[in-house]
Amino acid sequence: MAVASKTRNMLENLVREGSFKWLIGNRSPFDDELEEMDRSPSAPTNWIPELSPIANVVVRRCSKILGVPTTELCKGFSAEASESIKHPSRYARNFLEYCSFRALALSTQVTGHLADKKFRRLTYDMMLAWEAPASDSQPLLNLNEDLSVGIEAFSRIAPSVPIIANVIISENLFEVLATSTGGRLQFSTYDKYLSGLERAIRKMRTQSESSLLSAVRSSRGERILEVDGTVTTQPVLEHVGISTWPGRLILTDHALYFEALRVVSYDKAKRYDLSDDLKQVVKPELTGPWGTRLFDKAVFYKSISLSEPVVIEFPELKGHSRRDYWLAIIREILYVHRFIHKYQIKGVKRDEALSKAVLGILRVQAIQEVSSAPLRSEGLLMFNLCDQLPGGDLILETLANMSTVSELNRSDTSKSGGGMYSISALDMISNLGFAFGTSSNNSVEAGLAVGEVTVGQLTSLERAVKESKNNYEKVAQAQATVDGVKVEGIDTNVAVMKELLFPMIELGKWLLSLALWEDPLKSLGFCVVFTYIICRGWLSYAFAFTLVFIAIFMMLTRLFSQGISVHEVKVLAPPPMNTMEQLLAVQNAISQAEGIVQDGNIVLLKLRALLLSLFPQASEKLAVALLVMASTLVFLPGKYVVLLIFLEAFTRYSPMRKTSTERWMRRLREWWFSVPAAPVILEREKEEKKKR
Repeated sequence: MAVASKTRNMLENLVREGSFKWLIGNRSPFDDELEEMDRSPSAPTNWIPELSPIANVVVRRCSKILGVPTTELCKGFSAEASESIKHPSRYARNFLEYCSFRALALSTQVTGHLADKKFRRLTYDMMLAWEAPASDSQPLLNLNEDLSVGIEAFSRIAPSVPIIANVIISENLFEVLATSTGGRLQFSTYDKYLSGLERAIRKMRTQSESSLLSAVRSSRGERILEVDGTVTTQPVLEHVGISTWPGRLILTDHALYFEALRVVSYDKAKRYDLSDDLKQVVKPELTGPWGTRLFDKAVFYKSISLSEPVVIEFPELKGHSRRDYWLAIIREILYVHRFIHKYQIKGVKRDEALSKAVLGILRVQAIQEVSSAPLRSEGLLMFNLCDQLPGGDLILETLANMSTVSELNRSDTSKSGGGMYSISALDMISNLGFAFGTSSNNSVEAGLAVGEVTVGQLTSLERAVKESKNNYEKVAQAQATVDGVKVEGIDTNVAVMKELLFPMIELGKWLLSLALWEDPLKSLGFCVVFTYIICRGWLSYAFAFTLVFIAIFMMLTRLFSQGISVHEVKVLAPPPMNTMEQLLAVQNAISQAEGIVQDGNIVLLKLRALLLSLFPQASEKLAVALLVMASTLVFLPGKYVVLLIFLEAFTRYSPMRKTSTERWMRRLREWWFSVPAAPVILEREKEEKKKR
């Protein structure tokens, strides 16, 4: 009774002192339970002094779900946890995670748990308690309407229920959910998200039980994930060559199917495989009438099994969000199978990987109902995200190697309500009433798949994701600087380029002046110094010294620039041009580029004529010159070859050689102009209309 009185006094003091202001005034979700705990005869054993009131409430709920007294939970944690996890500074949060993972592993085995208001509230309150788990935690909650959770709590608790989130995409998911609430997630938004998940699951289950592709699915064991094109106001169009057909598009966990629409029925489905290694290319594409490229609303699919690529169009009045969604989920299935092939994943681990992709698509479908802002689906699909993140390949490699022997042994106890790990995606799929893959029927008993989160520690996957996200932030910051310095207009970009290349231009002008012997004394000194360097074999040392000089310059610049703002590049902007002047500038630039390409083609055609001896006299001279050069390279040491090339280039316009050089250059030009170009015949490919 003394302990009960002490517990009651503690709660009264918390209220009286205002440490938890949400306990007065408006009623919070925890008031009734705290009062019940205070009145209970078992209060001395139910109340854990190391935990905060919210954490005690959550642990009590977990105790009821598991049917295990709180004291037994404490004993189980003490027996299973390592000393570092049980350290007093970490005890409260780690014990809370331990109870939460055990309770969630059992709760998620109940059919329809996502529709249960108590389950939704439990997972959210676990996040609230995670933020303030210890009795001496600073109170983070004020009034009932201000209850919200941060990104760390969400990223820790939500992945323990794989349908809600996973480790790789949890931060991106939180940002989408908390965009309109100042970076904190409120229960109302979280509850809408879980309601959307429950509807997405029902929809997918209905599709799986429908007669769509029944013959194909029964033979291949595929499951339908998404269907589009069944509503006349939102058609799906397939373009093959110049033929276009409306129809119904179906995505399974192995392939993409298109059924062309006939008068009263659908044609036989065409299968575009995503599971085999067929060098598939899936990317956004432009479409338009008569082959024009006007509308960015289509998906391009190509593989070595097709004679020509296929374009699937998703017409809509504004934007291309519908196409972006389909592009993301198609790629997710393609990428998960590439992951399976790359790491040769088989059996239950293969089903686990497919389950992660399926759960990701379910989450995107749920978010579409919650978020009013434009949604980037690829950021919420783990295999899409790993394809974009720096170090994403390391995340996938870690994921492939996660199920070690020690983890497998521990996962057995997790299935029965104990252990230190969260549940796996494959178990989640099974508990939701789906059966994906060939091994999912016995996965729970086999215990071959484990969750992504473990009590009090970061798993290897979490560490890989954290490192990748840190690298991504650096890349994003660098890209922001790139976007900030982009300027518009050809003339402005040319001015910026000239300013950036100014040192190189000046160096080129200086070398050219030396080569032209504008100042004979400087040119003579330059030639003598470099001749000596080449003769002594110091050329490699000269290049090494140049690199060392650049490195030292960079270090000294960094040393003396600390605390000083970065020097900006100042460019004198050219006079502004109107639209007509800009068009003329573009036309002039195109004409110049065309002239350069033409000159290049002429050079190549003349070389072709020389090689094929279309002009024998010129070809003989070139052949003799090549033989002399070959003999020089064979019989003369390399450094002397370099010396000859250097002296030829830098003494060509010296006072002694200038007259002869001009004469030989004139003869060389005359010889080059006398060489005919190889003939070119342009043939137009005859376009034949293709019929289905």
